[in-house]
Amino acid sequence: MNYWLIKSEPEVYSINDLQQQGETIWDGVRNYQARNFLRQMQPGDLAFFYHSNTNIPGIVGMARVIKSGIADPTQFEPTSKYYDPKSTPESPRWQTVVVEFVESFTQPILLTTLKEKFSPEDLLLVRTGNRLSVIPVPEVVAQKILAMKTSSLS
Repeated sequence: MNYWLIKSEPEVYSINDLQQQGETIWDGVRNYQARNFLRQMQPGDLAFFYHSNTNIPGIVGMARVIKSGIADPTQFEPTSKYYDPKSTPESPRWQTVVVEFVESFTQPILLTTLKEKFSPEDLLLVRTGNRLSVIPVPEVVAQKILAMKTSSLS
């Protein structure tokens, strides 16, 4: 099992949305490095759910990968802002995963706290200029983050 961090703006898709829906396809990623990380994800992998671009950014819960190697359907939809005219069903450029809700944290693990605890070499999230929406989290770092959380399975 591997650990990942997936980012979403809470106004676009929040941990509460995932909790209500139970599962979702993690679509719309249009960065090649993040796409390559999505390609490495496997069912059973755990992902820290991070709320970005908000007043208090931080890790707010956990998700689990339940399906991998899926062609992102938004790349084929001309009305989608994620439409890619160079992509075809026979040769899709963008792959993704389906994730399911695992838990919400009672208190977010704030970006400021993560910056205090981890170096940019330990956790890509704290690297200046990092804008990737999907990043790997080394197991030793994941275990430290898990030890910092308080959860509320509501």
